[in-house]
Amino acid sequence: MSNILSSRFKLSAITLSMLLALTACDDGDDGAAGATGAQGVAGVDGQNGADGADGADGQDGSPGDRGIMQPAGLTRLATVPTGAEVTGIFVNADGDLFFNFQHPDDVNDEVDAEGKAHNRGGVGVVQGVNINKIPKNAISTPIPVSDEEKETVQVAYGEYKLLGQYGDTFEGNLVNGLGAIMGASGKQEPGSVAEGWPDFNGYISTGTNEGYLFTNWEYFPGGMSRMKISKDASSGEWSVDNTDVTMLDFGTYGTVANCFGSVTPWNTPLTSEEWGNNGDATWSWNDPADTDNASRDELAKFINAGITNATEATLFPNTYRYHYIVEVTDPAGAATPVKRYALGRFEHENAVVMPDQKTVYLSQDSTNGVFYKFVADTAGDLSAGTLYAAKLTQDAGSTEPAVTGFDITWIELASGDEATIESWIAEYDAIDTDSYVDGRSNYLTDADAIAWAAGAATFGAADAQSAQAVTDGYEGAETYPGTVSAGQAMDDRVAFLESRKAARAKGATAEWRKFEGININTTRAQQLVEDGDPATTAYVYFAIADIDRGMIDGEGDIRLSARVKDCGGVYRMALADDYDVSRIEPVLMGAAERNVEGIEECDANGLSQPDNVVVMEDGRILIGEDGGQANNTLWMYDPSVND
Repeated sequence: MSNILSSRFKLSAITLSMLLALTACDDGDDGAAGATGAQGVAGVDGQNGADGADGADGQDGSPGDRGIMQPAGLTRLATVPTGAEVTGIFVNADGDLFFNFQHPDDVNDEVDAEGKAHNRGGVGVVQGVNINKIPKNAISTPIPVSDEEKETVQVAYGEYKLLGQYGDTFEGNLVNGLGAIMGASGKQEPGSVAEGWPDFNGYISTGTNEGYLFTNWEYFPGGMSRMKISKDASSGEWSVDNTDVTMLDFGTYGTVANCFGSVTPWNTPLTSEEWGNNGDATWSWNDPADTDNASRDELAKFINAGITNATEATLFPNTYRYHYIVEVTDPAGAATPVKRYALGRFEHENAVVMPDQKTVYLSQDSTNGVFYKFVADTAGDLSAGTLYAAKLTQDAGSTEPAVTGFDITWIELASGDEATIESWIAEYDAIDTDSYVDGRSNYLTDADAIAWAAGAATFGAADAQSAQAVTDGYEGAETYPGTVSAGQAMDDRVAFLESRKAARAKGATAEWRKFEGININTTRAQQLVEDGDPATTAYVYFAIADIDRGMIDGEGDIRLSARVKDCGGVYRMALADDYDVSRIEPVLMGAAERNVEGIEECDANGLSQPDNVVVMEDGRILIGEDGGQANNTLWMYDPSVND
């Protein structure tokens, strides 16, 4: 029994010793983590919470661009300030591009890099770039958005430099200011309108990087300025010689509404007398009851000092002394304007002389206007020659302006010279408001034109109505011959003093609406026509600002649809070997759309009343707008995209 107790005691002692040892030790390190158990079953989804309150509406985004995609080949090269039209496009032999902005809003107060506000008509140049080297894949300047973009000239290439603005005195050297017209009664109003109306530019080189810039001022009376300018050969920057800026002297009768123009192949500027007459209603020019004839009154004040209107004039403004092409002879010297009477009298937009120095194409900017051609007797001399008018034949079965062309037949009107025509003009110098007889005309009428076209031996009696004039629907004085020429032996005066009446009486087409600038690139045309390149054609280009009125009335020779209307378009005519043209074809048309108010207007990404057209040396053309856009555009177009 003692052995058993002794054994139990030994076991208890060992156990106690182990327990005491375990109690006395710190916890050991954790063992390695066991494998992750399988994922438990997902619980039931809870209910969705209540929707939160709607947030405040965000601000409206800016309106997106409206309109059509910009036509292929058309680049927006520049935009002009709010209220202005693009005028005076001219590219000289070195690729310098001149252009103006006419009648901008006088409230434009943003300024350009030189601190000048574009709120007076401006004459300028794009410096730092040869326009002829702009790539065919040219970029466009965007439609203006900011106030600065809207109120100043913006260009895609180079920098626009103002050479002068209406009223500038050039450090006091031009006392009355650029564009101011000074007559017998002093500074003219309303011709000297506050915002200024510069139009055509013509650059006459006098040496490397220097020359005279001639600029038209389009109002009544009109005018033309001449600025001596030069370009720094290193920087390309243009500057004006402040001591050599003048307004040209147009003589006793002055000039009127000098619009677009061109430079002859012998380097003389041609300026065009456009509006300011009474259109076809010449008979009313001396009507004393016409008290709202501002042009007549301003011309009378130009001629006569101290009068307030034409009825007080000692020397009445003979309407037959206006509305001609005027050549500035000796441009780098005396710069003398000479009216070229043989080129006809009408609302001249432009005349362009072909490289043969004899053939001239002329546009009439009017309603129911005519397209004319003149061929000089002697090359380089516009004082004598033969005047023609175009008879059109529209493509059969086609009325869409974008694809409809016309064949041309030229109708000879008459041959004449300046001395003879001037003698006819002088016969009307004594006519004034006291000469007026109600229901008759002191001037040439449609009755006279009809008799002339029919080959009559004499002008009709002043009190005998023309049966054909009555039948053709002419009214009042137009059915009676003019008093000055009544009973005289028939001559060709009607062809040169009333060119539209003469053209219409001979059967020419008198239906054009706002036939604008007409142009060629002289060097390119001469190379293609005379040197011969059967793969390339030289063209004369012209613009129609408004395909409307007689062009869409469904009558006569021109019967186009009304799709384009006020947006206008550009046409061209291929030059034959003798510089004649026999075909008109469309090149580019504007497009009308309706705005958010439902009003029809021209799309901002296409043409809007194209006015000036200039042809570049590679055949691309520059087009200036005179439209209703907030900011009119100077476009560059590549006609080859449709060839």
